[in-house]
Amino acid sequence: MRILLSPRFSKQLKRLHPAEKKVLDRQINKLIETPTLGDPKIGDLAGVYIFKFKVKDQLWLLAYELESKTSLTLLAIGPHENFYRDLKR
Repeated sequence: MRILLSPRFSKQLKRLHPAEKKVLDRQINKLIETPTLGDPKIGDLAGVYIFKFKVKDQLWLLAYELESKTSLTLLAIGPHENFYRDLKR
C-alpha cells in the first residue's frame, strides 16, 4: 500500500517526540493491514476516517483518506483538543 503525507501531517510529524513517533508507526502499520479500522465521518468531513489511539495516557486522533485500495493519505495527527476544528480548515 502506498502512503502519502499531506503538508499538515508532515509539519505535525516533525514536532513529535521519538517515543510518540514509535507509537504512531505501530498505529500506521495497523492501518496498512486494515485500512477501514477508523471511523468514517459524515457532513463536512465526508470521506475522512478518524483512527483513535492512546499515547501514554492521552487520546490521539489520526485523520486519513482512502484514495483507493492501494493508496492511503495521512491528513493530520494530534490530541483530541480542537482536532476537528483544525481539520476542517
